[in-house]
Amino acid sequence: MRLLGGFLIGAILFFLVLPTLLVIPISLNDSSYIELPPKGLTLRWYIDFLSDPDWRAATIFSLKIALATTIASTVIGTLAAIGLVRGNLPGKTLLQALSLGPMIVPHVVFGVALYLVFSPLRLTGNFTGFLIAHTVLAVPYVIITVSAALERFDTSLELAALNCGASRSRAFFSIVLPNIAPAVAAASVFAFLASFDEATVAFFISDTGGKTISRKMFEDIDFNLTPVIAAVSTLLVAVSLLLMVSIHLLTGRGED
Repeated sequence: MRLLGGFLIGAILFFLVLPTLLVIPISLNDSSYIELPPKGLTLRWYIDFLSDPDWRAATIFSLKIALATTIASTVIGTLAAIGLVRGNLPGKTLLQALSLGPMIVPHVVFGVALYLVFSPLRLTGNFTGFLIAHTVLAVPYVIITVSAALERFDTSLELAALNCGASRSRAFFSIVLPNIAPAVAAASVFAFLASFDEATVAFFISDTGGKTISRKMFEDIDFNLTPVIAAVSTLLVAVSLLLMVSIHLLTGRGED
């Protein structure tokens, strides 16, 4: 029975991962259209991606937004987690629920709402609009990750520092922050992924002046479907896997 259960779980996981794995041979296909199995192998589509100015502009735009979102959401989310875990706030339970709202509300609803708000303010298709939207989406991941680390933190260490004459801020930066640093680093990686891989909201708040790589992928699927899409997808999967491995290493270090 245990062997059968393991086989079923393995089969389900393989079925879920298979579509992601299939984009790799498609991205190496020598044909100029989507075809599986590939007739020949080539790196042409990766070269086309790197040499196309539109793809480069969308990638750089996405990276700028993701990096800025990572910084903003990590700072905001860490401070919010400290307040929610260690503060004695009125309506604390309600505030915790509201802080996780962007993870619960469907992104398509959130995207429509942002478009209706951002359009009159001229925040669609520019860096500021994307930064605000993606920060709101990424903050909950930071709050959850950092809150879990704060719950496990031994507060007697901080109390010992305070008893030895350290100020509250010095005790935080010298004792608390180094202990939760792996969780903060892991949270920043989650924030980066939440921004860089986000597609639904980007579809509503981008325009011809500024578009993310995910919006560019949607456009090419509609009007210019080539194996370049598979090449970009393969690169995104590779980046996501590398970052997820880094999260695993960071969380493992935090547990140690």
